Amino acid sequence: MTSRTQALELELERLLGPPTAKILSRELGITTAGGLLNHFPRRYVERGALSDLESLPHDELVTVVARVVRASTRKMHHRKGFLTEVEVADEGEGSQGTLAVSFFNSRKAMHELLPGARVMLAGRVGVYRHQQTLSHPDFEVLPEDHALDEADLGPVPIYPATGSLPSWRIRKAVDTLLRLDLLDGVADPLPAEVLRAERLMGLDEAYGVIHAPLDLIEAEGARRRFRFQEAFQLQTALAIRRAERMARPSSPRPPRAGGLLEAFDARLPFTLTDGQMGVGAEISTELGQQHPMNRLLQGEVGSGKTVVALRAMLQVVDAGGQVAFLAPTEVLADQHFRSLSRLLGPLGEAGQLGAPETACSIAQLTGSMPSTAKKKVLLDIASGAVDIVVGTHALLSDMVQFAELGLLVVDEQHRFGVGQRDALRTRSGTAPHVLVMTATPIPRTLAMTVFGDLEVSTLDELPEGRLPLATHVAALHEHPGWEDRLWWRSREEIDAGRQVFVVCPRIGDESDAGPGGDASTASVTETMARLGEHPALAGIRIEALHGALGPEEKDAVMSGFASGAIPLVVATTVVEVGVDVPNATLMVVLDADRFGVAQLHQLRGRVGRGVHQGTCLLVTRLPQDHPARQRLDVVATTSIGTLLAEFDVAQRKEGDILGSSQSGTASTLRLLRVVRDAPLIEQARQAARRIVDADPLLRNHPVLAGIVAGLDDERKDYLERG
Repeated sequence: MTSRTQALELELERLLGPPTAKILSRELGITTAGGLLNHFPRRYVERGALSDLESLPHDELVTVVARVVRASTRKMHHRKGFLTEVEVADEGEGSQGTLAVSFFNSRKAMHELLPGARVMLAGRVGVYRHQQTLSHPDFEVLPEDHALDEADLGPVPIYPATGSLPSWRIRKAVDTLLRLDLLDGVADPLPAEVLRAERLMGLDEAYGVIHAPLDLIEAEGARRRFRFQEAFQLQTALAIRRAERMARPSSPRPPRAGGLLEAFDARLPFTLTDGQMGVGAEISTELGQQHPMNRLLQGEVGSGKTVVALRAMLQVVDAGGQVAFLAPTEVLADQHFRSLSRLLGPLGEAGQLGAPETACSIAQLTGSMPSTAKKKVLLDIASGAVDIVVGTHALLSDMVQFAELGLLVVDEQHRFGVGQRDALRTRSGTAPHVLVMTATPIPRTLAMTVFGDLEVSTLDELPEGRLPLATHVAALHEHPGWEDRLWWRSREEIDAGRQVFVVCPRIGDESDAGPGGDASTASVTETMARLGEHPALAGIRIEALHGALGPEEKDAVMSGFASGAIPLVVATTVVEVGVDVPNATLMVVLDADRFGVAQLHQLRGRVGRGVHQGTCLLVTRLPQDHPARQRLDVVATTSIGTLLAEFDVAQRKEGDILGSSQSGTASTLRLLRVVRDAPLIEQARQAARRIVDADPLLRNHPVLAGIVAGLDDERKDYLERG
């Protein structure tokens, strides 16, 4: 059987000639046969299915071929950037149909869509000022002799292209490559039993069909095969990692009657939700096993993850183990330490006068601690005198030695690298149990894809009495007078005894207005100056909070805000995680279109955490038809984090799970979509686990083993980091 590597790594210069190979390398970075074959069509246009401009259905996806009659580009009024407006007309005889097409900040459209150009456009039909429009559609400029009505040919593949390398030239190069029959006998990376069970095309057939299908049904069959291949390779890597971890011995930490956990439950001033009880039972069972627990606990801000995690910690302490609670920042570590101490009360005061017999000891370890205090904590950890230690990266130091680490809790794990977490996980002879927590909403399919070696638990109930958050889009383009109203609304909250966050995309110093920055967006510095002079906020203390402040300055502002001494804080996204001020009820996010969906959801979770309802105002100057406005509307109308996360993933198209290298030896596919392909990912996971369970070292699957082993460190880090 031909080596898969040999065939796919052949240089294009040998196969297609220097001129074609040179432009493919320059424009797309493709130099090998595998790179070109894995440059899949983005979509297909079915011949005979082209719409004429006079009969376009509103709010539906259409594909049209038309002629550019007018084109202009101008700067946008209310923000940095430019707008390209194009008018196209039907090519058909006697047809008078026209269509208005607009592009935001598209240099490709500005340079290619010139009067006289023949173009294929694909997008959703809208209406603006009584004229039919396409906003930011896909397009391809066609050569004059490019016919689209050959009845004997199948759908037209449309490739990701560049201005100097149009789709039709890529298609021609692929056709030449396919005629060389390079793949005859090439080893398939998918095991034969998987191909049979999933009824998938073989590799050779799938490559031919995906680039030159007879019809759209056949094309989808090939795309499904490659989507499954991508998912299967990923899930195999995760299944191997999971098997390796499960093989490590771990000390079981079963619950103990009459211990610390029972005493804690007895003094809880509230009733646990059904979700907290269910997830707690899952964790309790796994802690009692002889192999290490590896569980991801996700939940909305305020859903009670900390209580669930603390109950797991107390079960481990009852069984003689220590707990390390790892937080990404000192602010968050300090907040977790105070929160755990408050929840435990006397039960966290072991060694102090009057503490209950069942009490435990809790300590904090951060980089900024005085050396004397740090040495004492290190000695107490090593001797076992400390049961629970909350810390930052300082916990990862080689100087930290646990007497018996039984549980590692990691908060917001995406902020830590793989090596950092493994520094604790692999330090002792027996593997500690691991509980990973995140408040970042993750769709189940994404969690299954990037955390496939962890079991996933979700808390989706809010504690009893918590009022729903109200979110509104403040559209200044349509209602410029609302800008003044924002600050009077803020004053109303402050006069009622409550507090306000104002969030800006940048700090305002020179560093964030350079390349990649945008000096036209709201900054903390400019907003502080403006609000200080606004009559609505006369006499109100306003402070800034951002990452450029020193730790002491930051802590002083946060302490003042938490105590109520500071009514209004102007901040960057430093407040996104770990700021808990129950009295804060209003958040104003300036230039909200500059933030992602998940980030906006995290930000608004900072308000309405007490007994009063919270309100979040998403301020934007963008016109209603701008694509970024859709994100804001979705956030304003959706309160469920996992639904927002699915929308976010679909919008950002996080399908390039295995990286973007054009090598022919490792999958470079970009077809997998973790939301859309949920059933397929689940099938791939089950198939991968069957293969790995039967053959952990993949001795019977050398091609698959080579691909999994060939994943570079960056990709492996991506798999764990998510």
